[in-house]
Amino acid sequence: MLAPLRLLPLLLILAAAAMTRPASAEVKDSSPSGFTVENTVFVPVSAATAWSALVDDVDKWWPKDHSWWGRESKLTLDARAGGCFCEIAGDRQAQHLQVVFASPPTLLRLTGALGPMQGMGLSGVLEWRLQAAEGGTRITLWYRAGGYSPDDLRQLAPVVDRVQGLQLGGLANYLTGQSGKRAQAKKPE
Repeated sequence: MLAPLRLLPLLLILAAAAMTRPASAEVKDSSPSGFTVENTVFVPVSAATAWSALVDDVDKWWPKDHSWWGRESKLTLDARAGGCFCEIAGDRQAQHLQVVFASPPTLLRLTGALGPMQGMGLSGVLEWRLQAAEGGTRITLWYRAGGYSPDDLRQLAPVVDRVQGLQLGGLANYLTGQSGKRAQAKKPE
């Protein structure tokens, strides 16, 4: 089934920006009204170190081509209930997501819609799950989005999955740059 014409510009923008994906990824489920995606990576740092980078250094690792104003902006993540994952560029401001649950250093849950999905009237739940594992931490980025749309949201699922992979990859690359070791798509057996 071809994408409706009004969805095509969004798909082209997201697909062009998501050509590579450093993390293990999967579209868990999808329907015309929503989808769930999950990306996982193993990093050779402690969960506390990964948590600190996730919340304190988001502006250093989040891909700037996946922000509203690119390098002009500053991204912040206030990891407490009611806190904001926000972007500020002078007078221009965006709330990407709102924190609804924080349990350092294992789980951060946020609600809202990322990027163009905000303007589509969709909503979602995003979780950063950090699990200590031998030699480091398994980080999972899980996102479920949906809502009313005249378009079939199944077509967005693989594109959003690739973009989420880039975002998780940005964190993994930042963490491995600090540790001097390479991230792996999955925890070694």
